[in-house]
Amino acid sequence: MIYVVNFYYKYFTRVNPLPGPLPFPLVGNFPQIYWWFNGDGQMFCDYCYEKYGDIYEVYGNLRSIVLCRVDYLENFLSLSKKNTHWMRIPKCKGLEELGIEGKGIVVNNNYKSWVFNRHFISQAILSPKFTDEAIDQTNKLFNELENYWNKLFLKEEIIKENKNILDFHEWFNHYTNDMIIKLLTGERSYSMAAYFDTLSDEKSDHPPEKIVDSVKLFQALCKLIIGYSIFFFVTPFLRHFIPFFKNQADDTLLSLKFFNEKLDTMTKKRRQEIKETPLDEPLPHDMLTSMIIKNTFRDVDYIEVGEAARSMTNSEIRANLLDGIINGTHKAASILSFVIYYIAHNADVKKKMLEEINNVFRGDKMRPITKDDFYNLSYCEAIVKEVARIVPISHLVSRCIDKPDEIAGYQWPANTSFKINVRAIHHDEDYWEEPDKFNPDRWLVENFKAENSFMMFGGGLRICPGRKLAMIELVCLIALLFRKYEINLVDMNSPIQATSDIILVSCEKLLVEIKPRN
Repeated sequence: MIYVVNFYYKYFTRVNPLPGPLPFPLVGNFPQIYWWFNGDGQMFCDYCYEKYGDIYEVYGNLRSIVLCRVDYLENFLSLSKKNTHWMRIPKCKGLEELGIEGKGIVVNNNYKSWVFNRHFISQAILSPKFTDEAIDQTNKLFNELENYWNKLFLKEEIIKENKNILDFHEWFNHYTNDMIIKLLTGERSYSMAAYFDTLSDEKSDHPPEKIVDSVKLFQALCKLIIGYSIFFFVTPFLRHFIPFFKNQADDTLLSLKFFNEKLDTMTKKRRQEIKETPLDEPLPHDMLTSMIIKNTFRDVDYIEVGEAARSMTNSEIRANLLDGIINGTHKAASILSFVIYYIAHNADVKKKMLEEINNVFRGDKMRPITKDDFYNLSYCEAIVKEVARIVPISHLVSRCIDKPDEIAGYQWPANTSFKINVRAIHHDEDYWEEPDKFNPDRWLVENFKAENSFMMFGGGLRICPGRKLAMIELVCLIALLFRKYEINLVDMNSPIQATSDIILVSCEKLLVEIKPRN
């Protein structure tokens, strides 16, 4: 009773009281989300926006101020180094429990550590060598995917019997997992092969033990994606003592331990390989190798400048790899599935897209896609951006101020947590003409600038460093798919099968019919 009285005393005497759903002690607004909206975080956000307007407050383990207008975001999305809004979330016990406090870049609140990691990751991902490697791996993995599809769905007799139906999202969840692990670690993952083995009597030709390892790694990754948020938005008391939350937290920690052990093993193995590689032989261009040699005599920049800062520790390397793998698997697969859905429902868009693809490839359905092709596929890129605007994968973007500041006309103390309602921003009529209409052409208008009204990759100092890699992967896959295949939804009348948690929107399933394009 003392705790409840204290909770509501603080609630009713809070700074800048704003409208919002009444929170409950310990659990905040989780009861409304799970009882009224069946756990659908996006639906809850839409409801609050409609009821409470452009600025309101919600509660998880902490109070968060939700901003729904572009006008409120100028400070948050500033690129100034004096920005007080560089933190993503407030400091919390969950970061300690996960072992990621002050590490990586996604939720790192140690400014010096974050700058150190962020600077390196951005340099590596934006380098021409990494771009070449990303496009090369896109081609290789797509060829592997086609090999599986040819055996399962594309034989003439299978198409005649209407058995050429597949779950598009499931396939590309495995594809993007294989892709990001290869680019970041240089190691092969066999997630696609494992999925193929579950569907076919004919097994893939990869070693069974590697297939089993890939399955375990993929399952651990899925649990991490689902369970990570519980450490940021649920109070320690619930995680430690209430069975439902405790079981989920314990399961997440076990998966994290398994994943970390795998990454540590990869790092140890790569260090040894680098040590045994002669100085006159080139090293791989994956992220793991780049992080290991950073600021050593094997680092090209170090040799050129002659300056040495510190090297990355194993725990920093592991945290950066984990950030990249978690964010590079789920989001890309979901947005690509939404792209397929919207293309199928917009015949004029599909026609323009096919015309662009035909112009770029000149009818050649077999040659690998190149960097020049990527830069020439402007309409395909516009489709990706428009889908991300209509259905933002991250429907809430978190920020926290480390110093007192004025936001949306109110003076806020340090460590105040904010959420940006991305869906509201993306559908603001003051910044988007016909915001509810799917119209990729808006991105091709001369001098068009979305500025702070488009947050596909967040914004400000915390903008996603992997945005170029994500766009390369999505645009290239659209071109590779539609230059060769006709892809139609099995049920055109069915809405998108998607789920939404507190932060992310995920495609659950997308059944399509596939056949060679005539």
